[in-house]
Amino acid sequence: MAASLRNNRDFRLLWMSGLFAVLGTQMTALALPLLVLRETGSAVQAGAISTVSVTAVLITMLPGGVMADRVERRRLMRLCDLGSFCVVGALVVAVWLGSVPLPLVLLVAGAGAIIGSLYGPAAFGLMRTVVPPEDMGTATARLQARTATARLVGPMVGGALFGLHPVLPFLAEAVGLLLSTICVALVRTRSRSENRAGSAFSKAELTAGLSFLWRLPYLRTVLLVFGLGMNFAFGALTFTALTVFSGGGRSGLGGGTVVTFISVGALTGALLAPRLRPERHTWMLIAATCWFCVASALAMAWIRVPLFAGLLCAACMCLSTVASIGFLSTLLAVTPGDRVGRVQSAAGFLSSLVQPFGPLAGGALLTAFGSRTTFGAIAGVLAVSAAVVTFAPSARPGPEVVAAAEASKSAKSAKSAKSAEAAGATETAEATGTAESSGPSGPVAEETRTEETRTEEVLAHGVPDDRTGTSEARPRTPDDRTGTGSPRP
Repeated sequence: MAASLRNNRDFRLLWMSGLFAVLGTQMTALALPLLVLRETGSAVQAGAISTVSVTAVLITMLPGGVMADRVERRRLMRLCDLGSFCVVGALVVAVWLGSVPLPLVLLVAGAGAIIGSLYGPAAFGLMRTVVPPEDMGTATARLQARTATARLVGPMVGGALFGLHPVLPFLAEAVGLLLSTICVALVRTRSRSENRAGSAFSKAELTAGLSFLWRLPYLRTVLLVFGLGMNFAFGALTFTALTVFSGGGRSGLGGGTVVTFISVGALTGALLAPRLRPERHTWMLIAATCWFCVASALAMAWIRVPLFAGLLCAACMCLSTVASIGFLSTLLAVTPGDRVGRVQSAAGFLSSLVQPFGPLAGGALLTAFGSRTTFGAIAGVLAVSAAVVTFAPSARPGPEVVAAAEASKSAKSAKSAKSAEAAGATETAEATGTAESSGPSGPVAEETRTEETRTEEVLAHGVPDDRTGTSEARPRTPDDRTGTGSPRP
């Protein structure tokens, strides 16, 4: 971890909080359907858990972003952790007593998805306040590495605990949520955007994040192509590989090899990202990811070795993770502080919208046409996405996005310096017994409003004139495009 992040107490607490929460979630991700199968013996009812979770996430993702921009984010995260702890605690009691009705299990799955839709945007908003702009790429990579590690270890630990006693993985999640709550409570930083009049869930508020993304051609293009197209095709590719290399479900070793290598690839990409500084090369990384996925799909159509397929999937996931970190770093940099929650939720919503249909499409093609044709069709979809990302002018970052990112970094650096100056003044005043409290309208809040105004001016009017310090618009040339990065498949 970078030295500045190692010394950043609040970031360390946020990192540990997320580790406890995500690890618990990943343990019960496997244990929950196993519990339903154990109680009912119905695969359909076990599958309903995933359906409920995905539906709840898609419905509540945009409102969750609005709440993250309306409520003090640290407080919202604490409430989410406590809510999750109560829900999981109810399930622990039910499993311990030996009576687990399906409605309770579905309620737990749905409540967990809804709470996650609130927690995620709030955590990103708080992290943007806690982490200096120059460390944002490294911080994002550390969060991705944490999640990848939890996804790799959590299901195995959850399955092992479930084998000992069905209540153990849920009890472990409850303990993890309690520890997560304590970590968030110890965070000193507060993150609150401006209070607004009017309905929190009006159409304008719910679509503010989507409108912001749509207004910048680079963000719009990459999210639609790399977020929608690539997520759909990559989901179909991994499901087809899992099916083919497991012998249609007959070989657990082949399928397990593919799944394990995908998780290892995600972790490797997150660990490599800080060294590669992906925010500086996002477009090249996105294009490389797309074309490598095309080559991988074609290779898997002809080479039937599970280890080889696992390595290809791992390399695809590694590249896409690095590219995703570069995109997210840029997205956080150009987003005004009062919209972080809504923009992050909107990006996640677009990336998740078609992801559940990828495996369905892969399975349908595999049943109808066989493995080679299926891999070829997937390669075709990936090639279209790759071509758009490679040749479309709007798929490359333009001056507006670069200038907005620099303006946001400059404003945030000035805010940090002013906060330190204000803290020093407060300490001096306290030493002389004349300290006065500073409310929300103090220098930090004023600088926050300046940051939002500055970023909005850059996005609206163009690159600022450095000689005068004003946001004077310049004539646009044919190459003067806006742009930004991409979410991970």
